[in-house]
Amino acid sequence: MPEITPEFLLFGFIYYVVFLFSTTCHEASHALAALWGGDDTAALGGQASLNPFPHIARSPYGMVVFPLLSFFLLRGRMIGFASAPYDPLWARRHPHRAALMALAGPVTNFTLMLLGAFALRVGSSLQLVHWNRYSGPIGFPAVILYVLFSLNLLLGVFNLLPVPPLDGSSVVMLFMREDRACSYLDMIRSSNFAMPGLLIGLLIFRYLFPPVENFVEGFLL
Repeated sequence: MPEITPEFLLFGFIYYVVFLFSTTCHEASHALAALWGGDDTAALGGQASLNPFPHIARSPYGMVVFPLLSFFLLRGRMIGFASAPYDPLWARRHPHRAALMALAGPVTNFTLMLLGAFALRVGSSLQLVHWNRYSGPIGFPAVILYVLFSLNLLLGVFNLLPVPPLDGSSVVMLFMREDRACSYLDMIRSSNFAMPGLLIGLLIFRYLFPPVENFVEGFLL
């Protein structure tokens, strides 16, 4: 358990606000992509919105309890989860649209990551924020932008892993014919892949993410 200091609590507050915003954007993008593809299930549930409360109401543990607990237990790391509902019959009829719906979430995270990196670079060059790769962010604005960058990089990479129940397991349908995609969709739904897939995803991510993070941070920042 880390030492509870005012600085640690302030960092936790910033991290949680960015987590809440980023996860809300991620799920809202799923809902909007489904709506544009012909499925209004999530939109009718209020998920096609940047209002975080419908998302919290659907996943209170994943949006509130897990993130806050993990921040204290993992010494400043925050994990959580959420979901947007969709019509499984619609997904089976239109597997490529369902794949685009799945892709929309990570794309949103990478967009937020790029915005954070751009703001850090421009703000640093104009001396509006204090940042360099070796000393890290200094000051409230730089911390917010760096958390926006790093958290969304993490969320985007993790969710693109091609294991159920992560988004990447559905994104792969974009590279299949629709009849094969339907069979694949039936397969991953007919078996209980969620828990084993999540464990495999976490194991892969543990080794995959550090070099990806170092490369992207070095390239963008």
